[in-house]
Amino acid sequence: MLVASIVGAQTKTPNSRSRDTTAERWPTGTFSILGYDPETGEIGGAVQSRVFSVGNGVLNAAAGIGASATQAIVDVGYGPRAIELLKQGLTPEQVVKSIWESDPDPDPARWTKQGRQFAVIDAKGNVYAYTGPKATEWAGNKSCAAPHHCTAQGNILAGPAVVDSMVARFERTKGHLAYRLVAALEGGQSAGGDKRGQESAALIIVKKDAGVWLHNDTVLRLQVDDNPEPIKELRRLVEKAAQQRQIPRAPGDTTRRS
Repeated sequence: MLVASIVGAQTKTPNSRSRDTTAERWPTGTFSILGYDPETGEIGGAVQSRVFSVGNGVLNAAAGIGASATQAIVDVGYGPRAIELLKQGLTPEQVVKSIWESDPDPDPARWTKQGRQFAVIDAKGNVYAYTGPKATEWAGNKSCAAPHHCTAQGNILAGPAVVDSMVARFERTKGHLAYRLVAALEGGQSAGGDKRGQESAALIIVKKDAGVWLHNDTVLRLQVDDNPEPIKELRRLVEKAAQQRQIPRAPGDTTRRS
């Protein structure tokens, strides 16, 4: 039976990638957050990991529909399928359970479905997340308390304080959703983050026709693929977007724009 979060009795995997990739899987520790702003209708997510170009596989989002994060022992097909099921009117809980339960588990020795970590948020801010019992420890997820709308999840983390700190930062940060998502990543990193360190980060925010140019639903799509401080660089890019008037400035920011 699928449950929302299983954080005990987990198995350990090697701390580095095996030279023989047929013998063992690649540990892909990651922490991410999905969030919704009821005032603007924007939906988004942000992620950080000690792997190269984490943004290529974790986050999926569609304006007016929702967003997903798939990580740990990853099946990247979960993301697009989540968006399609949300379009059909399923709740985040129904989406997560449907996709996980229908997973044929094609490679249980190296990429077992028991190690998947999967979170979904819909266009109303409802959330649901699953952490499999074989996601590499520490692994778990936590959602925001009302009236906030978010879910934070991670694996190969320093401990539960990582997701606790992510949620706390998201809840108390003011301003545009981009600042809240980055603040959540900063909170997770300050609590220990990915036990292996940092390398890449990404952020996406969507809203119907809210992006630059015509018929663009992408408010922001930012990706830091290889950087010793990817969250710091992601913060710089968010602030650059504010300078370019793509998003509002942070509260209290009186910097003049040229």
